[in-house]
Amino acid sequence: MKKKLGSLLLAFSLIMSLALVGCGSEKKTETKTETKGTEKKEITVGFIYVGPVGDEGWTYSHDVARKELEKQLGVKTMFKESVKEDLAEVEKVCEEMINQGANVIVGTSFGFMDGMEASAAKHPDIKYLHASGYKTSENMSNYFGRMYQARYLSGIVAGMKTKTNKIGYVAAHPIPEVIRGINAFTLGVQSVKPEAVVKVKWTNTWYDPAKEKEAGKALVAEGVDVITQHQDTAGPLQAAEEAGISSIGYNTDMQAKAPKSYMTSPVWNWTPYYVEQIKAIQEGTWKSGSYWKGLEAGIVNLAPLTANAPSGAKEAVEKAKAAILSGENKIFVGPIMDQSGKVKVAKGVVMTDSEMLQFDWFVKGVEGKIEK
Repeated sequence: MKKKLGSLLLAFSLIMSLALVGCGSEKKTETKTETKGTEKKEITVGFIYVGPVGDEGWTYSHDVARKELEKQLGVKTMFKESVKEDLAEVEKVCEEMINQGANVIVGTSFGFMDGMEASAAKHPDIKYLHASGYKTSENMSNYFGRMYQARYLSGIVAGMKTKTNKIGYVAAHPIPEVIRGINAFTLGVQSVKPEAVVKVKWTNTWYDPAKEKEAGKALVAEGVDVITQHQDTAGPLQAAEEAGISSIGYNTDMQAKAPKSYMTSPVWNWTPYYVEQIKAIQEGTWKSGSYWKGLEAGIVNLAPLTANAPSGAKEAVEKAKAAILSGENKIFVGPIMDQSGKVKVAKGVVMTDSEMLQFDWFVKGVEGKIEK
């Protein structure tokens, strides 16, 4: 996750066009494998978080996996929360963790990428795992999940629930990750309610409960009757709860935060990835590369639907999920038009991973601008 779209996107486009291999489940990145050891290596993992572990969302989901990693593999871990997305600050935190014995560093935010890359260059013996970025090196991998699949499923629920045909989306930063999620959600909505629109409000922050809630209130004022989000807290859900409308969360099952409003959440389960990677490091078989898997790997999913969800939604979601898993529904398949009605993806054409990772336009049906 993280900010700064302009120059970053340009650099990203050049890099992706030349070097993106292996982000998809069917692609592989050229990597080097460590010499296989005869004994498991002693591991201490340092986690760098962009928000507090108590955010009930993004950071909380990673911290749950950190604890599970300790439990399953018996490794030592440490963490630092609410770290600024600043190159110097990230480097500093990496150094502090290495000095405390960490030999694996996990950075859980897009904006940590450059700082981690710089630290990795200085410490070739340390392994670095970076969430949501695109840079790799011999000792630094990136990883993410195909959350757009779960977003699409949540869109089906929202589309079946709305009566006003106006759905609100509180969004963090205008980067491809967030844009991709909004588009997938909208396509899910349109699969059951073609005439519905999705109204987007940007907060330009990942963690700001008050600001997120205010954005939710602004959407309520525009007449939406369902609110969803790409934010780290339950602020938008609480705005929906207070307004008496429906809501869909993100990151974790947020039912307890808005019991009368909440229907479901696209959720993360980072445990399989962390266990897989740390076990490989222990055994000396780790490979640097890019990881981007989805529902099939269990890293993303849709939380159980509550009684607030519309009748028939469970069956519709299960059917759509099965189609995604079988490959029948690849979600971003043409014809897909942008907001102006221009065909961006021709009929029958499937968007590539590289194209999805560089999303900088909204599909038809989204109301809002991408602030660059």
